Amino acid sequence: MDIRAEAARRRTFAIISHPDAGKTTLTEKFLLYGGAVQEAGAVKARGERRRVRSDWMEMEQKRGISITSTVLQFPYRDHVLNLLDTPGHRDFSEDTYRVLAAADAAVMVLDGAKGIEPQTRKLFEVCRDRGVPLITFINKWDRPGRPPLELLDEVESQLRLVPTPVTWPVGSAESFLGLVDRRDDAYVRFTRVARGAGEAGEEQLDLTDLLAEGRDGTTADEELQLLDAVGADVDPETFRSGESTPVFFGSALTNYGVRLLLDGVVDLAPSPTARPAADGADRPLDDPFSAFVFKVQANMDPSHRDRIAFVRVCSGRFERGMVVTHGPTGKPFGTKYAHSVFGQERETIDEAFPGDVVGLVNATDVKVGDTLYADPPVEFAGIPSFAPELFATIRARDTSRFKQFRSGIRQLDEEGVVQVLRDPDLGDQAPMLAAVGQMQFEVAVHRLEQEFGAPVELAPNNYKVARLTDDTSAPALRAMSGVRVLQRADGAWLALFESPYWLARVEADQPELRLDRLVAEGLAG
Repeated sequence: MDIRAEAARRRTFAIISHPDAGKTTLTEKFLLYGGAVQEAGAVKARGERRRVRSDWMEMEQKRGISITSTVLQFPYRDHVLNLLDTPGHRDFSEDTYRVLAAADAAVMVLDGAKGIEPQTRKLFEVCRDRGVPLITFINKWDRPGRPPLELLDEVESQLRLVPTPVTWPVGSAESFLGLVDRRDDAYVRFTRVARGAGEAGEEQLDLTDLLAEGRDGTTADEELQLLDAVGADVDPETFRSGESTPVFFGSALTNYGVRLLLDGVVDLAPSPTARPAADGADRPLDDPFSAFVFKVQANMDPSHRDRIAFVRVCSGRFERGMVVTHGPTGKPFGTKYAHSVFGQERETIDEAFPGDVVGLVNATDVKVGDTLYADPPVEFAGIPSFAPELFATIRARDTSRFKQFRSGIRQLDEEGVVQVLRDPDLGDQAPMLAAVGQMQFEVAVHRLEQEFGAPVELAPNNYKVARLTDDTSAPALRAMSGVRVLQRADGAWLALFESPYWLARVEADQPELRLDRLVAEGLAG
């Protein structure tokens, strides 16, 4: 089988947005247009038994937000699309960062009235750091919003990205009539479908029909001429290098522009390419199987109580049952229980190709960042942890449940729900949880109590900033007031400071001490 041909059919991408910009709705509508659901909200092969929404955790369903990530694969135009759904809440940016390690591109969703919001900016910086090219979707165009040219200016000024509109709106809010596809100068006029449950009706017209739309058509025609005059056309090279972003307009709720956006993902997003290994050499697509773990999740289905490691295939062909090598330990690893995961649903998967995501069940020794391979050996670079900004000591309230407490803490640490820091002299008696946002603590407490049966108490600490240190610097730091040195499960030492000013003073007075910044320090909020 031609591995490269299969890889060329893949598009592996994520959707990022500020909360409430419409990410979950857009995800659902992509599945609708991809034929994975018969109507928005109903899984195809299973009728209406379960919602298609990828938000499966109880807290997500109660609060109406995404705080975990899942994988959704569906066909479209003879391609295979792997949609890596990311958390929508800002407190879970670190999970998004890990997911973006497995994505070849991302769709950035903006609210047409609000433009770039704080979480958008933070996630954009994460994409830039990972070198992930961005397609921009300006959503909610069926509601009152800002002028489209003003939104383009904001993208360029705040994100330093050159916006290159692919589609352009005709009208807005209640008079949103359709979109001009600048690739072929086609005017697509939409017809609303009740509740957005089915594909929007589309009438294919041409640019000469714009002027018949009255004031809205005239305005759109003038704006299109301006875009042509300044040369705001898609440039695949600058898009893939992260210098420009193709822009699409529409409304995920009414399905206006969703098909055009999905076409844009297929036409513009890169297919998988050879992935650089930790030593700098590329692993060719048609080399034997290799993959890396970007997410670990336990108890996705309470009836199973299992642990799934999500791996992104980087090279070769994956075949269920093959025995591969677990990079960090060098031990053989069986893949008999391999699944594709569609929200909460899972199905056995027999083969996969570069760009695909495979869920390996009961992968007890596998952690985020690990490499799996068939000879020849390869090691992909690990996924760094975010700089935590909130710290709290956690203890078991019921000493008779300490075994469950310790097991739960270890599991949440391996999943990356929170970072767990330990004093080697105390072990798991009273570890410290380190998080980017407060909701990470809430999820950790909820899961420890509900999934592991371990009631806990959480005591916030006054530490404000963490830096990576080492064995040489640790003793001097440990002797200082206002500083605590703790260890992560991977063996790394973190020095916690009660004040950033004290950190600055230590850095100035003792430059020989190792105090390395962690990823995304200061980007929270």
